[in-house]
Amino acid sequence: MKRKRSGMELEIKALNNKYAQKSPEEFLGEIVERVGTAKIALASSLSIEDQVLTAMLLKTEPKARIFFIDTGRHFQKTYDLMEETMHRYHFHYEVYAPESKDLEEMVAGHGPNLFYESIELRKKCCELRKVKPLQRVLSTVDAWICGLRREQSPTREEVNLLEWDGNQAIYKVNPLAFWSEEKIWDYIRKENVPYSSLYDKGFRSIGCRPCTRAVKPGEDVRGGRWWWESPDKKECGLHIAQP
Repeated sequence: MKRKRSGMELEIKALNNKYAQKSPEEFLGEIVERVGTAKIALASSLSIEDQVLTAMLLKTEPKARIFFIDTGRHFQKTYDLMEETMHRYHFHYEVYAPESKDLEEMVAGHGPNLFYESIELRKKCCELRKVKPLQRVLSTVDAWICGLRREQSPTREEVNLLEWDGNQAIYKVNPLAFWSEEKIWDYIRKENVPYSSLYDKGFRSIGCRPCTRAVKPGEDVRGGRWWWESPDKKECGLHIAQP
């Protein structure tokens, strides 16, 4: 699926038009076939979106690659759900973790709660715990599948089904881009998909424990992530678009 840049934008536009009226399952099936099972992987944080995509993807391809970035700061309920999901669908996640030397130097230099001190330090923590491990796995694929939805936050309002990830120089696949949160929950109930019990306690987007809280009335889906920052800055670096 690799292409020269000159034809890439036209290809992406054509594919987005082609798949606009298809279901996420149909889209996933055709993209996996197009790219190849070994060269495409789903990034899962165990969110409701990623749980839906896990169920859909494994129906399409039982040997699909699904990876989890273990930052070391997740909720215990996230790890419990990870184990439950593996048993439910009979697969194993690929797991990627930060480099120990990176964490040793960061915590020694800035303390364990540096992310509360400034946006710069919060982004540094995200870079070492998330972005660098992500780069390792994405160096092995031509495309990655994400649970991004337009409805999630102001930073994601223009997400499309298929995009070019300029950070990684690969394709980004967002099968649920146009789905509402209501549709996500409808699928979870219909297919009995496992999900984190934190959602039943007011959480709507779950990341690392120190940087996640329940959402307040009137807040957007990601209002509980890095709640001390303004909404237009609430990304960890995994999904910052580059040309």
